[in-house]
Amino acid sequence: MESLGWQAWVTLATIVAMVVALVREVARPDLIFLGTLGVFLLSGVLTPKEAFAGFSNEAVLTVAALFVVAAGLQRTEALSFLDRILFPRKPSVERAIFRLGFIVAPLSGFLNNTPVVAMLMPRVQRWAERHNIAPSKLLIPLSYITVGGGLITLIGTSTNLVVSGLLIQAGLPGLKLFDLTWIGLPLAIVVVAFLTLVGHRLLPDRRRDQSPFEEGLKECLFELRVTAKGPLEGKTIEEAGLRALGEAYLVHIRRSGRVIPAAPEQVLQGNDILVFVGSARMIDRLLEREGLERALPSVEEKTQQSLPLFEAVVAPSSNLVGKTLREVQFREQYGGVVLGIQRQGQRIIGSLGRIPIQAGDLLLIEARNGFDRRWNARRDEFYLVAPRRGERPHPRTRHAPIALAVFGSMIVLAGIFGVSLITAAFVAALGMVVTRCLSGSEARQALDMQVLVVIAASLGLGQAVSRSGLAEWIGHGLVLLTQSLGPLATVGGILLATMMLTEVLSNNATAALMVPIALSVANEMGLDPRMLAVVVAVGASAAFMVPFGYQTHLMVMSAGGYRFMDYVKVGVCLDVLVFVVSLSLIALMWL
Repeated sequence: MESLGWQAWVTLATIVAMVVALVREVARPDLIFLGTLGVFLLSGVLTPKEAFAGFSNEAVLTVAALFVVAAGLQRTEALSFLDRILFPRKPSVERAIFRLGFIVAPLSGFLNNTPVVAMLMPRVQRWAERHNIAPSKLLIPLSYITVGGGLITLIGTSTNLVVSGLLIQAGLPGLKLFDLTWIGLPLAIVVVAFLTLVGHRLLPDRRRDQSPFEEGLKECLFELRVTAKGPLEGKTIEEAGLRALGEAYLVHIRRSGRVIPAAPEQVLQGNDILVFVGSARMIDRLLEREGLERALPSVEEKTQQSLPLFEAVVAPSSNLVGKTLREVQFREQYGGVVLGIQRQGQRIIGSLGRIPIQAGDLLLIEARNGFDRRWNARRDEFYLVAPRRGERPHPRTRHAPIALAVFGSMIVLAGIFGVSLITAAFVAALGMVVTRCLSGSEARQALDMQVLVVIAASLGLGQAVSRSGLAEWIGHGLVLLTQSLGPLATVGGILLATMMLTEVLSNNATAALMVPIALSVANEMGLDPRMLAVVVAVGASAAFMVPFGYQTHLMVMSAGGYRFMDYVKVGVCLDVLVFVVSLSLIALMWL
């Protein structure tokens, strides 16, 4: 083997320092990558044109456009119709994981994994809690299924686009939309099958500990209004699906000053006030149904956001004690709207605004940001005010069909008509804004600049590994170690190295390091460079063993109450399966 030149030694030392910095989390990943590019520039390993070429690469621009497309689907809740087929009527962990795989894996093939998990995680949690199933049995499978599904197409994950961008940067044709499908689809099926049959048995049955506030709000009195001329008007309580609600029940109806018992055959009328008792979590769930609306107006009528919710315990010295909410003019005096009341050891019956408040009552209050800081600063009114739910935007459900049409058009243009992926994604992102599925400011907020900077800098990193001679040197060493065992062993070595590296580094950084090495091996051994590029894409995405291997793994960690070893138990098995199945498919299709 030829000795390394000074550029290669500088590149190697800089990459080692970068890996240490990433593992020790000394700074944000994007800053570490930019610092690495800075070293390459100062040392002369890269020219400015080479270092910053990644910022104009199609991969970066495509990922940016896909962020906007995914945000449009999320903002309009265009995928909420999947709830009907996502969860089985007969509760079962196996059935739930199988259905998640059947729906989520194909979905992740066309959407970034992070928004998919963000959209589905609360739905999975609610379904699990409603059927007395530990969310810990479902949330790691949700994350792992999205990772497996991301391999089905080129746009399933940003790592695939980075690999394609590096191929283009090397003067080779980039990957097409379905170039990964021949290996990605079987791997996704294997991941779903393993999690359905075996994986969930390795996961803990760990229930989420509820806070004292959540415990105290299980017998909360709250009110909703039947929308005038809405879909529930003219239906009976039973037909409207308001009988078997699980965590809440309809106590009675208030209509024009009269109190009407909530009999199943009672017909609902527009502007009826429905009085419920049960978990405060049911307020949001019931408001998701068409035909129900808030009984009281918000503090801010024309806001595009749902204001935060707070929980407040009434102090004995409070001006509220012995008075009703109407008498104290709570909205004007306290700057909030009481949505529910819970009284310890006693069930409250009556109109929310006409119930005399007692010390110790727990109030569910909608108010502007800062309500908790304002009232916690003085303890005469409330013992404690704690945030329950942050501010969130109102979904634009009327635009959901438009968002689905825009998304579908992007897939058809790129997959059937052969339009370049960057063109299809950019037009779709523009379509989301033009059709008002997203506002301009929301589109800007959808751009994850840290991810985009890491991807662009990763492409510069790949340039340094290639131009310095380091990739050729490492590739030649790998060939010498494995050539006596045949090309399959060489491919297996690249795949194993990529899978191990991606557990420590980010997926995109791993791809940037390994693609130049894979291309060098392909050149020396006469192998198809696109095949080895696909191998790197698979290995860089196969991060199942540790929670920080993939962003979605961290997203579900707290919600599922997971510990480090929970990931290891399932992840090691999946890594072995992915390695064996991938090599088998490569041997069958390419070698």
